[in-house]
Amino acid sequence: MRGAAIVSVARAAVGTPFRLHGRDPGRGLDCVGLAAVALRCPAPDGYRLRTGDAAAVAEQLRAAGLAEVAGGAPGDLLLCRTGPGQLHLAIRCEHGIIHADAIARRVVERPGAVPWPVLGCWRLREED
Repeated sequence: MRGAAIVSVARAAVGTPFRLHGRDPGRGLDCVGLAAVALRCPAPDGYRLRTGDAAAVAEQLRAAGLAEVAGGAPGDLLLCRTGPGQLHLAIRCEHGIIHADAIARRVVERPGAVPWPVLGCWRLREED
């Protein structure tokens, strides 16, 4: 799946209500659910809203078929630290990010620079 297709799927979810552990765009998504839907990969369940364990999240991303990459292109998944003990996933798009915003209570497209520290950038591995 190419970056433009991932962005297109993520963009189609804009306006979807925020729902913790949400996996269904028709009912609601959280950042993990948005990533799973956009990347068409499995999503873990039962995680806590707050976790500072970026290494554990990185391992889950690898297990889901993603590879860490430098930089960031449209369609890449960003692992961000939004606050103490708070990690967040966002999809890079052409002019910003698409993410499930708990404060706005919906999936939004945010233009401009990523407002949080980016801990890693992940991309689906190319199929052999």
